[in-house]
Amino acid sequence: MAPADSAARSLGGPDSGQVPYAVTGAPRDRCPAAAAGPECFPGVRHTISGMTDSSTQTAGQTLEDMRSMAAGTLLERMQIELTEVSPERLVATMPVAGNTQPYGLLHGGASVVLAETLGSIGAQLHAGAGRVAVGLDINATHHRAARTGKVTGTATLLSAGRTLVSYDVVVTDEDGKRICTSRITCLLRDAAPGA
Repeated sequence: MAPADSAARSLGGPDSGQVPYAVTGAPRDRCPAAAAGPECFPGVRHTISGMTDSSTQTAGQTLEDMRSMAAGTLLERMQIELTEVSPERLVATMPVAGNTQPYGLLHGGASVVLAETLGSIGAQLHAGAGRVAVGLDINATHHRAARTGKVTGTATLLSAGRTLVSYDVVVTDEDGKRICTSRITCLLRDAAPGA
């Protein structure tokens, strides 16, 4: 297997003008589990390895490719738009319109869907090839209502190991006011043979 930095060059790398990409088959055995982030792959940024329970997506996938995988899913229905994706930080927006409860306020469950989307994608990025991330726990505190515009979810990595990954997700309105705080923990496991 080629070193990560030569893989980055062959795929365009972060300075090529391309959108970040996934690194599959990363040399996890050469990095301590707690450090399986960018320090193990200098100069390499990631995108999602798969938005399903499969981690078989190919390297070189663009953010636009990831967006197209949302077709027909809850992400499309709720109009969640990924804008930044890496194992350490993920950002997406979601409109309030169409995601409200009967009183015209952003539905609390919609904020949780946004949080779980970001945490699950981040966990799958950390899991790497041949591994899957499955949701284990999520909680949310709703701080204030949103009535119009878009909300932005920002997931920040809290802890990443070989078997568990946790993210803190903050959902804010267009004025930067905190709407919701969520924490998601995903279990990482080996993919089933043939998956």
